[in-house]
Amino acid sequence: MPKRILQGTVVSNANDKTVTVKVERRFTHPLLKKTVRRSKKYRAHDEANKYQVGDIVQIEECAPISKNKRWTVVN
Repeated sequence: MPKRILQGTVVSNANDKTVTVKVERRFTHPLLKKTVRRSKKYRAHDEANKYQVGDIVQIEECAPISKNKRWTVVN
Protein backbone atom coordinates (compact mmCIF):
# COMPACT_ATOMS: atom_id res chain seq x y z
CA MET A 1 0.00 0.00 0.00
CA PRO A 2 1.45 3.43 -0.90
CA LYS A 3 2.39 5.84 1.85
CA ARG A 4 0.34 9.00 2.21
CA ILE A 5 2.09 12.30 1.48
CA LEU A 6 0.66 15.55 2.86
CA GLN A 7 1.75 19.15 2.36
CA GLY A 8 1.67 21.76 5.09
CA THR A 9 3.40 24.61 6.90
CA VAL A 10 5.86 24.26 9.78
CA VAL A 11 4.34 25.99 12.83
CA SER A 12 6.88 24.87 15.48
CA ASN A 13 10.41 23.52 15.62
CA ALA A 14 11.00 23.79 19.38
CA ASN A 15 11.71 20.09 19.93
CA ASP A 16 14.93 18.37 18.86
CA LYS A 17 14.62 16.55 15.50
CA THR A 18 10.88 17.26 15.40
CA VAL A 19 8.72 19.78 13.58
CA THR A 20 5.00 20.42 13.95
CA VAL A 21 3.31 20.72 10.56
CA LYS A 22 -0.15 22.24 10.07
CA VAL A 23 -1.98 20.60 7.15
CA GLU A 24 -5.05 22.34 5.80
CA ARG A 25 -7.74 20.65 3.73
CA ARG A 26 -10.60 22.24 1.83
CA PHE A 27 -13.89 20.58 0.98
CA THR A 28 -17.44 21.49 0.08
CA HIS A 29 -19.90 21.21 2.94
CA PRO A 30 -22.53 18.62 1.99
CA LEU A 31 -25.51 20.64 3.19
CA LEU A 32 -24.43 24.26 2.92
CA LYS A 33 -22.53 23.82 -0.39
CA LYS A 34 -19.89 26.21 0.94
CA THR A 35 -16.13 25.63 0.86
CA VAL A 36 -14.90 24.84 4.37
CA ARG A 37 -11.28 24.85 5.61
CA ARG A 38 -10.18 22.37 8.27
CA SER A 39 -6.67 21.99 9.62
CA LYS A 40 -4.81 19.42 11.66
CA LYS A 41 -1.32 19.38 13.18
CA TYR A 42 1.10 16.49 12.71
CA ARG A 43 4.44 15.91 14.44
CA ALA A 44 7.09 14.92 11.90
CA HIS A 45 10.68 13.70 12.18
CA ASP A 46 13.33 16.17 10.95
CA GLU A 47 16.71 14.44 11.36
CA ALA A 48 18.90 17.44 10.48
CA ASN A 49 16.84 20.17 12.23
CA LYS A 50 16.94 22.14 8.98
CA TYR A 51 13.31 23.31 8.70
CA GLN A 52 12.21 26.59 10.26
CA VAL A 53 8.82 28.05 11.15
CA GLY A 54 6.95 29.13 8.02
CA ASP A 55 8.58 26.61 5.64
CA ILE A 56 6.25 24.64 3.36
CA VAL A 57 7.11 20.95 3.61
CA GLN A 58 5.83 17.56 2.50
CA ILE A 59 5.48 14.82 5.10
CA GLU A 60 5.25 11.07 4.53
CA GLU A 61 3.74 8.31 6.64
CA CYS A 62 6.20 6.01 8.40
CA ALA A 63 6.46 3.52 11.24
CA PRO A 64 6.05 5.02 14.73
CA ILE A 65 9.20 6.87 15.85
CA SER A 66 7.87 8.00 19.24
CA LYS A 67 4.56 8.39 21.06
CA ASN A 68 3.34 11.16 18.73
CA LYS A 69 5.59 10.93 15.65
CA ARG A 70 4.35 8.82 12.74
CA TRP A 71 5.50 11.08 9.90
CA THR A 72 8.85 12.11 8.39
CA VAL A 73 9.67 15.26 6.44
CA VAL A 74 10.37 14.56 2.74
CA ASN A 75 10.88 18.05 1.20
